[in-house]
Amino acid sequence: MQNIEPPSCGVEQNIVLIGKDGLNRWVAREQNGRFGGLFVSRAHAIKFALSELGQSPHAIVDISQPAILDVFTSSGAASTATQLAA
Repeated sequence: MQNIEPPSCGVEQNIVLIGKDGLNRWVAREQNGRFGGLFVSRAHAIKFALSELGQSPHAIVDISQPAILDVFTSSGAASTATQLAA
Protein backbone atom coordinates (compact mmCIF):
# COMPACT_ATOMS: atom_id res chain seq x y z
CA MET A 1 0.00 0.00 0.00
CA GLN A 2 1.36 3.39 -1.01
CA ASN A 3 1.43 6.34 1.41
CA ILE A 4 -0.23 9.44 -0.04
CA GLU A 5 0.27 12.92 1.40
CA PRO A 6 -2.73 15.17 1.83
CA PRO A 7 -2.86 17.83 -0.92
CA SER A 8 -2.06 20.65 1.52
CA CYS A 9 1.28 19.16 2.62
CA GLY A 10 4.27 20.74 0.96
CA VAL A 11 2.12 22.87 -1.34
CA GLU A 12 2.26 26.62 -0.99
CA GLN A 13 -1.24 28.04 -0.82
CA ASN A 14 -2.11 31.64 -1.55
CA ILE A 15 -3.96 33.50 1.18
CA VAL A 16 -5.93 36.61 0.28
CA LEU A 17 -6.40 39.38 2.84
CA ILE A 18 -9.58 41.44 2.52
CA GLY A 19 -10.25 44.70 4.32
CA LYS A 20 -10.94 48.40 3.89
CA ASP A 21 -8.29 51.01 3.21
CA GLY A 22 -8.10 54.47 4.75
CA LEU A 23 -10.39 55.83 2.01
CA ASN A 24 -13.11 53.25 2.79
CA ARG A 25 -12.48 51.19 -0.37
CA TRP A 26 -12.33 47.39 -0.24
CA VAL A 27 -8.89 45.87 -0.86
CA ALA A 28 -8.15 42.24 -1.72
CA ARG A 29 -4.45 41.37 -1.64
CA GLU A 30 -2.56 38.10 -1.77
CA GLN A 31 -0.43 37.94 1.38
CA ASN A 32 2.86 38.16 -0.58
CA GLY A 33 1.60 40.84 -2.98
CA ARG A 34 1.37 38.55 -6.03
CA PHE A 35 -2.06 39.91 -6.95
CA GLY A 36 -4.75 42.20 -5.61
CA GLY A 37 -7.13 45.01 -6.37
CA LEU A 38 -9.49 47.72 -5.17
CA PHE A 39 -13.24 47.05 -5.09
CA VAL A 40 -16.47 48.95 -4.46
CA SER A 41 -17.88 46.24 -2.19
CA ARG A 42 -16.78 43.37 0.02
CA ALA A 43 -18.77 40.98 -2.19
CA HIS A 44 -16.76 42.02 -5.27
CA ALA A 45 -13.48 41.63 -3.36
CA ILE A 46 -14.48 38.11 -2.24
CA LYS A 47 -15.60 37.17 -5.77
CA PHE A 48 -12.19 38.28 -7.10
CA ALA A 49 -10.35 36.36 -4.36
CA LEU A 50 -12.34 33.20 -5.03
CA SER A 51 -11.61 33.43 -8.76
CA GLU A 52 -7.88 33.79 -8.05
CA LEU A 53 -7.85 31.00 -5.45
CA GLY A 54 -9.79 28.47 -7.47
CA GLN A 55 -12.89 28.70 -5.28
CA SER A 56 -11.07 28.06 -1.94
CA PRO A 57 -12.96 30.18 0.61
CA HIS A 58 -10.84 28.90 3.52
CA ALA A 59 -7.88 30.87 2.10
CA ILE A 60 -9.61 34.27 2.51
CA VAL A 61 -8.88 36.27 5.66
CA ASP A 62 -10.80 39.36 6.77
CA ILE A 63 -8.58 41.97 8.40
CA SER A 64 -9.69 44.79 10.68
CA GLN A 65 -6.70 47.11 10.25
CA PRO A 66 -6.50 49.44 7.25
CA ALA A 67 -5.39 47.47 4.19
CA ILE A 68 -2.46 48.37 1.92
CA LEU A 69 -2.19 47.54 -1.77
CA ASP A 70 1.34 47.50 -3.26
CA VAL A 71 1.75 47.44 -7.03
CA PHE A 72 4.93 45.85 -8.44
CA THR A 73 6.42 45.37 -11.88
CA SER A 74 6.96 41.85 -13.25
CA SER A 75 10.62 42.06 -12.18
CA GLY A 76 9.55 42.49 -8.57
CA ALA A 77 10.81 46.06 -8.26
CA ALA A 78 8.32 48.52 -6.89
CA SER A 79 7.05 50.74 -9.68
CA THR A 80 4.35 52.19 -7.47
CA ALA A 81 4.02 51.46 -3.79
CA THR A 82 0.79 53.02 -2.72
CA GLN A 83 -0.08 53.05 0.93
CA LEU A 84 -3.81 53.51 1.06
CA ALA A 85 -4.16 53.51 4.82
CA ALA A 86 -4.64 56.92 6.39
